[in-house]
Parts: sequence; structure tokens; C-alpha cells
Amino acid sequence: MFIPKLYRSEDYNLMKEIIRENAFALLISAADKIRATHSMMLLNEDDLENMYIETHISRANPQAKILKNGDDVLCDFLGAHAYISSSWYDHVNVSTWNYEAVQVNGKVELMDSDDLYNHLEKLTSKYEKWQKCPMMVKDMGKEFIEKEMKGAFGLKIIPTEIFIAQKLSQNRKETDFQNIIIQLENSDDDGKKIAEKMKQINRKKNKT
Repeated sequence: MFIPKLYRSEDYNLMKEIIRENAFALLISAADKIRATHSMMLLNEDDLENMYIETHISRANPQAKILKNGDDVLCDFLGAHAYISSSWYDHVNVSTWNYEAVQVNGKVELMDSDDLYNHLEKLTSKYEKWQKCPMMVKDMGKEFIEKEMKGAFGLKIIPTEIFIAQKLSQNRKETDFQNIIIQLENSDDDGKKIAEKMKQINRKKNKT
């Protein structure tokens, strides 16, 4: 992932935030040809020094039929993003896009049945706990879950490289920077998120 130095982040807390909030991400592989599957991902933080990503795809997916232990894959997470119009500057320039993103290169480790069960239990709990009448894995019955698990292909992705991008108009002078925030605050939800992120990095910059 190419990230100009100005927009490159080493903030692992930011990485965790982007992954947690944008967990429906792309699993990309190139074992035989380039393949990509959108899948739900979890960041496993049981061992903080050896974090990894968990996911699963359908066993019927051609990507599942070729992935094996040790294969290289890429997990691509796109966070908040928003169009930045050149009309928001006080001079002639080009339009651009502000965004946050994480890419994790890693090695595949195939899940066994216990790993897969635990993964599905955690994933279900993450989203079901907010429901009025949550349906947890334990409520579905062992026989039903074991039957459904036969169609799932579980993967752990052990990171080898992590790239964190935070492009938030850091190259703009203060007057343009502040006007971009104003414009974004009057746009859609993603625009508002980017505006808040810009305020955050500005506060950090002003503290140093």
C-alpha cells in the first residue's frame, strides 16, 4: 500500500478503531489468480503482542478451495472517506479525497472446528448483543451449528506487514483546513466523521 509520508500513521490504536468500525472488509489472495471476497473480520487481541485477524468465507467460494496454510493474503479495510472539492480552497487547486484505511498483509492459518466455533460465537455476539431479542450461537442448538459450520471456511491471518493511512488534508494551510472542516460538517455522515477526525489531528498538532 503506497502511503505518502505525510499521511502515514504508526498509531495502532487507530488501526484497531478502523478495523473494528469497518469489519466488513476485503480478503484478497493471488495463489492462482487474484481473488477477493468481502467478509466479516475480527481483530483477535487475546495476546496483545500477537494480534491477528479472524474471518470466514463460504466453502463453496473458489477462494476457499485454493487457500492453504502459509499462503499470503491481504486484508483491506476502508474507513471513513469523503470528497474534498477544490472550490473549498482560497486558490486554484485540484479536488481530492480524504480517507482512513488499513491494509494488513499476512499469512493464512486455517481454523480447526473449535477455532471456527469460537470465531462464529464471538462474531455473532458482537452484533447480536445490540438486538432487542439477541440470538446467540448457544441458543441455536449444537446440531444446527455443527451443520452450518460445514459450509464455513475459517481463517486466521497472521500479520506480516501493517499499513495505516490517514489522509486528512494535512498538506493544507490553516484557513483552507478549517474551511474543509466547515464544508464537511454540512455534508453526509462520512463527511462529518472526516471533519471530526480533522479536528482531532489538529488538536494533537497544536499540543506539540
